[in-house]
This record gives sequence, C-alpha cells and structure tokens, in this order.
Amino acid sequence: MSVIDDLKQALGDAVLTGTEIGERYRSDASLTGRALPKAVIRPANTDEVSTVLRICDAHGQAVVVQGGLTGLAGGANPNDDAISLSLERLVGIEEIDPLSATMTVLAGTPLEVAQHAADDAGFLLPIDLGARGSCQIGGNLATNAGGIRVIAHGVTRDNVLGVEAVLADGTILSSLSKMIKNNTGYDLRQYFIGSEGTLGVITRAVLRLKPRPAGRLTALCALDSYDQVVAFLARAQRGLPGLSAFEAMWESYFRFNCEAEGQQFFEKPPAFAVIVEQDVQGHDEEGEDFENFLGAALEDDVIDNALIAQSEKESRLFWQVREGHAMDRLLPGLINLDVSLPIGEIGRFAAECGTALAARFPQAHISFFGHVADSNLHIAFSTTGSDEHTQHAVDGIVYDIVRRYRGSISAEHGIGTLKREFLGHSRSAAELEVMRRIKNALDPKGILNPGKVI
Repeated sequence: MSVIDDLKQALGDAVLTGTEIGERYRSDASLTGRALPKAVIRPANTDEVSTVLRICDAHGQAVVVQGGLTGLAGGANPNDDAISLSLERLVGIEEIDPLSATMTVLAGTPLEVAQHAADDAGFLLPIDLGARGSCQIGGNLATNAGGIRVIAHGVTRDNVLGVEAVLADGTILSSLSKMIKNNTGYDLRQYFIGSEGTLGVITRAVLRLKPRPAGRLTALCALDSYDQVVAFLARAQRGLPGLSAFEAMWESYFRFNCEAEGQQFFEKPPAFAVIVEQDVQGHDEEGEDFENFLGAALEDDVIDNALIAQSEKESRLFWQVREGHAMDRLLPGLINLDVSLPIGEIGRFAAECGTALAARFPQAHISFFGHVADSNLHIAFSTTGSDEHTQHAVDGIVYDIVRRYRGSISAEHGIGTLKREFLGHSRSAAELEVMRRIKNALDPKGILNPGKVI
C-alpha cells in the first residue's frame, strides 16, 4: 500500500487529501510557500503523532510539521511531495500545578489560550509575542521564540522545564519534568527547542509560571539618539524593579505606524521612540516611583519627553503602534528581517544597513525597531514589484553586514529555508558539522522537515 493508504487506514478522517486541503497549509506568514502538501494529517494525541511518523519513516516519506503558521522563515512550508503534520487538534491545558508553578500544555494550544489559563490561576506565563492569538506553544518551542518579555524572563527555552517529543521513527520521548534542578545527563529537551521540527515533533511541554503582577506601568518616551536609548536602557535596568519590556522604534517605523493607526503622541515623531514597561508586585501600583524615575531621566536629558499610559486602553495604543500589524496590509511584499547585534553596535549597524539598502532600492520603505535589551533588531523592508530575487538581494546586503559585526542572522525567527544559505555567516563549519551529526543520529532517513535549517 502507499503511504497515504497506510495513513488513512490507521487514522481515518484525520488524513486530508485533494480538495480537502485548504490554502492555509501552503505557507507560513512569510508567504513564500508555493506548493500544497500531498496530504495533511491532523492527529489528536501523541500516540497518533507517533503512528504518523512510524508509517512515514517506513516509507521514507518527508513530513513538515505545521503549527500556527506564524513563522517568517519558511520553516513550515511544504513541497508537493511532502506530508504536513498539523498540530491544530492537539490542544488543551492538561494541568496547572500551583505548588511547582508549572503548566503542562499540549503543543497545538494557542499561546494566548495558555496565557489566559495562567492568568485565571493567578500566574503569569512569561512567553509573549505579537502573534500570541494564533501562534502555538509547540511552534514557540520549536523556534525558541523570543518576544517582548525577554528582558525580564528570557527566551522560550528559559521557561521550559519538560518536553515530550516524538522522534522520526515514532519513538515517544517523554521528559515532562516539573523540576528546575534536574542534572541527570544530557538535557534532551534542548535538542528539540529551537530545532524547527527537524529533530522531532514536540507534543507536550511543561512551562514555568511566574507570580502574576499586581499591575503594569507603561510609558512611551521620545529620545534624540541611539546613544540616549542605550543610556536610558542602562538606567531602567538599574532603577526599575520589575522592568519587563524595553522596545525601541526608529523614527521611520514609528512615524509610519502612527500614521497608519491614526495616532499622534508627540508634536513630531522623535528620532527614537521607546516603550518602557514595569511590572509591579504590590509596590508602586499608583506609579509614583515610575513617574519619579521618568522625571529624573527628563531632568538629566536622558529622554526628551515621556507619556505615561493612564489606562489599559492607552497602553494598548502604544503597543498597537509598536506591533506594527498595519504594515502587513499597507506595504506590498513586506520583508521582515530579524537579526542580533551587540547592544552598543545596533545604532551604527542600523545606519549602515539602511544606507546600503537605500542605495540598492532607492524607492523602498526601510525601517527599524528592536527589543534592544536582548540585542535584537528587526528590519521592515518593502518595495513595489518585490519578488524572490528582491528577497535574496535584501538578505545578502543585510547578512553580509551582520557577519562583519559578528552578529546573528536570526535573533528569534529561526532559519527555516529563507536563512539556510546564510547560516554560515553566524555559525562555524565545526558547529554546522555537529548539527548534521545530531540530525543524522535522530533522523537517519532525513524525513523531518527536510531542506530546513541545515
């Protein structure tokens, strides 16, 4: 029998073929996918995931794992000879343990659902990013997602205690530890976190929870230079207990998104706009210390202006501009790049990168924003008539500069297919060889997400 026949016999209507396969399975949010898979499998539990992989491995059938399809590196894109393994039915919060402060969650659960469940139980799930409403926990782990709370809580891998994953041959590897200290040999969970579905399929995770803050204070600040941004960051790290976000927007990014959202926060867009946010735990809930901190920064010319959100609605308006969702609908062929540089070099890099891109594409929209405190800079690029050749040219310009600065070509979006050619810009030949050895050991037939990462 064919692999499709075997899968249908084992899983029945969980197997979609032909016209049953919707367009959304074609590509992640990079919109670079060109083909529909020859089948989509929608398992409802770990045993069914194991069955899918056991059958596909026996047939040497390529499998592409798909979660919320919010990635921007082409990591979830299939080709027409691949089978897509969608985790959209693998959904649910299995347990919240208040004593160990952990949540056990299935991989297909949307991040926002898990956040609300933690909040209802009196906790904070620290993982947070703009795609929270549609991205899934499994994808967050598989790409080691970063997001806006890294300054306080670390990247995704820093908030994971245990992982259950299924290997290419169907073996279920369950290590759902709730313990922070577990020093018993190789830390196998870390093989799967950040592996982009190339080493195994994550089906469950135990996530760390933090105490839910009593409140959150948010300000939007205007600054005149990147040197001011760095000085303000250092001051915030020293002077704001509970600093939970520090987001910098260059003038072109801030101006574009303010105009798109119909907002005007300052008389004119500043050279840099920074959102600074502090979580409070029973102290300064009225924001007096927060206000005094900003007042001192103004007096010392570290910032030029500051607006403190007076309500949750005002805070959301600040974040609406920062998250920049309007760019997706207003800028044709939008290319999002995600790099990491030493904090002190980000300003100089952005200036050099912007100049180089403008010289090659003089009519393009080019703008920058970054989490800064975790070395992460994002670049938004758009020009009319953009195609795959444009994408490749932009990547080449940006990543060549990243290499000269000894930075990373991917801070949080992963490698997928779009960055694979440039991985050697940030990783040595020895590192790449070790990655290949690990891949060959865990997936000797190469069926898991072939052509991705390495």
